Amino acid sequence: MSPRELVVLGTASQVPTRLRNHNGYFLTWDGEGILFDPGDGTQRQMVHAGVAASDVTRICLTHFHGDHCLGLPGVIQRISLDGSPHDVQAYFPGSGEVYFDRLRNATPFYDTARITKHPVTGDGVLAETAKFRLEAFRLDHGIDAFGYRLVEPDGRRMLPDRLRERGIAGPEIAVLQRVGQLRGVRLSEVSEPRRGQRFAFVMDTRLCEGVLRLADGADVLVIESTYLAEDEGLAVAHGHLTAGQAARVAAESGVRTLVLTHFSQRYDDPSRFRREAEAVFDGEVVVAEDLTRVRIRG
Repeated sequence: MSPRELVVLGTASQVPTRLRNHNGYFLTWDGEGILFDPGDGTQRQMVHAGVAASDVTRICLTHFHGDHCLGLPGVIQRISLDGSPHDVQAYFPGSGEVYFDRLRNATPFYDTARITKHPVTGDGVLAETAKFRLEAFRLDHGIDAFGYRLVEPDGRRMLPDRLRERGIAGPEIAVLQRVGQLRGVRLSEVSEPRRGQRFAFVMDTRLCEGVLRLADGADVLVIESTYLAEDEGLAVAHGHLTAGQAARVAAESGVRTLVLTHFSQRYDDPSRFRREAEAVFDGEVVVAEDLTRVRIRG
């Protein structure tokens, strides 16, 4: 797998179809594997995609509707069966902790999985590593729901021409990056600022402030588009977005790649979602299918 890649495991909404499994999204990010919203059937989809249970280092649930979490028992039991060697950090709306506990222990099994719970109770930073900051923001659905966002720290991009001009090559480049200067050459003279990459994950919600905060400047925005514009009334009533609304969020937020998913079974022509989104957003549009892979480009 690419060091930074999204593997889409399922793209249906409440009702799966012959072509679309319930939700499931696996993000690889510099050695971490983050599983978002494992719906029913996720464990089997992971097999199809070549994702091992031991690859999972974090699990993020946006909310506790079944199409976003009923695959959790199987995934955790597989983590245990495979003897995953590391702790798995689990994030979920704190008001639904009782549901998490029920899913975590849905059936008897020889439990060796090391799952650390992190109930989410409000907006803010959930975790911070050298590679990224994980944030959550509240969404507007029928029950408590949160979206998630990864933000890479800003850094610097090395400029090969300037490095050659100053005779710096090979291991010396790493020394210069670490120390900040080498043989009188400052790091700022041979590099330029590079904004860290950003990934946003937005599921069941109406338009709200949280959606915009999550999407802001995202290199990849994975966002539900359950309905088309012709059914916007249903979207509002049931706490969902249309493809057009998702695309407007992407356009207004400076998103590079828009990944549409979570499609209602009422539609049988995915190209309609693309047309509706592309009428509003001029960046890259991916109408996700099960087992789609999306590179997060530098």
